[in-house]
Amino acid sequence: MDNPASWEALSLAAQHIGMEMTHWGPDVARMEIELQDIHKNRHGIPHGGYYAMMLDTAMGYAGAFTGDPEVKKMTMTLNMSINYLSRPKGTRLIASGKRIGGGAKTFFTEGIIVDETGEVIATGQGTFRVRSGV
Repeated sequence: MDNPASWEALSLAAQHIGMEMTHWGPDVARMEIELQDIHKNRHGIPHGGYYAMMLDTAMGYAGAFTGDPEVKKMTMTLNMSINYLSRPKGTRLIASGKRIGGGAKTFFTEGIIVDETGEVIATGQGTFRVRSGV
């Protein structure tokens, strides 16, 4: 397939909130959500849990790319830290994850969420493990 982002469906939870994978390649992944009322907290801005879910997904997928849609690599989050920096000015959240180090089984990532205006919303760091026996 020419579009790695179409190789694998996201989890039902990610699909339920409207998350889409818009890029997936070696050591990188990008997820996007078009903001809707269901994403808002009582202050009228997106709930931080959506940011966490987007960063977790983007960073985990950043370490799971194999280059072959028939060869799956599953990962699990060992640790994740998030910095909430701003509120969106636009209507679309864009989460990018990048694998920045580690080995064959445990790897380290960083992530960022921006909106389509370029406003930096949140950043994250994570440690992930490649699952065996999957």
